[in-house]
Amino acid sequence: MAMVRAQSGAVKKIHPDAYGALIEALTTINWNKIPFEQDIRRRLREHTELLVRLDFTTTKRQTAAQLVHMLMDRESDYRDFTIELMTDVASLDTFPNLVKQVDANELLAAARAAVANLSKWVERHAGLAEERERLAVDLAAHQEEVTRSRSFAQVLQELTQEFLRLHAVANRQQAGREFEPFLHRLFTLFDLEPTLAYNLKGEQIDGAIYYNTDHFIVEAKWLAGTVEAEDLMKFDSKVRLKGKNALGLFVSVNGFSEGGRDIFKRGTSFITMDGGDLYCVLEGRIRLDELISRKLLHASTTGNCYYPASKILG
Repeated sequence: MAMVRAQSGAVKKIHPDAYGALIEALTTINWNKIPFEQDIRRRLREHTELLVRLDFTTTKRQTAAQLVHMLMDRESDYRDFTIELMTDVASLDTFPNLVKQVDANELLAAARAAVANLSKWVERHAGLAEERERLAVDLAAHQEEVTRSRSFAQVLQELTQEFLRLHAVANRQQAGREFEPFLHRLFTLFDLEPTLAYNLKGEQIDGAIYYNTDHFIVEAKWLAGTVEAEDLMKFDSKVRLKGKNALGLFVSVNGFSEGGRDIFKRGTSFITMDGGDLYCVLEGRIRLDELISRKLLHASTTGNCYYPASKILG
């Protein structure tokens, strides 16, 4: 398989998987949305006709896919620019925005893998451009590289299957351990800039997310039953100790006891999310960032920590 191949014995087209590798690289080389947007705008400074059509209000992956699809749709017009863009991104060896993050090691590893994959396509294209290698046709031998072209919808579908798999795991303790990385992937997909679990002065924090200038401490549980009042009060105390502007997100797949919800229905430092909420997101009925926004607005106006997606969607 090669980045470009001959069609009708004349025109060499950029392979779809090379475009997919570009989406993955653009999505991972910057973690925060503002540097991501600045980077894209810089790269498109001579192609404002593309820039004005991009939607930066959505996720990084969706914006990157929108750009790449425009390049694909008009490949004959943008082929040189596309190759130049791929070459430029493939040559990156430093990632200033990633090194600032709490999970820098994991983010840098993902970015380097994405850039390395794109680099393979660029090298193959260079060889073809110079007529130094023959065209290959065996796509089956390179199926692993196809995964680099995952779209937003495809990743969401993967997460849906993972969620259903976790439901069926007999060892619930194991399922609980795997639930946190699942949430990390889901938060990442929606550009919520999650951090992994960490310890703070002997205190275990399941993680944190960043949304609309606010930082949320995250607690995640997948118990056999509901989360009871005691756990909610402990989490409320944990959040309040972080300061008066601290916010919390408590995720419990099997929900929260009525008694626990009653304690935090007139005043709360956190919002809650259960399995029903998660499944509405995974089904595409509501975006995760919108769900958080609606829950946060409800909590700030009523003091109630509980506002399920079923009520929001009617």
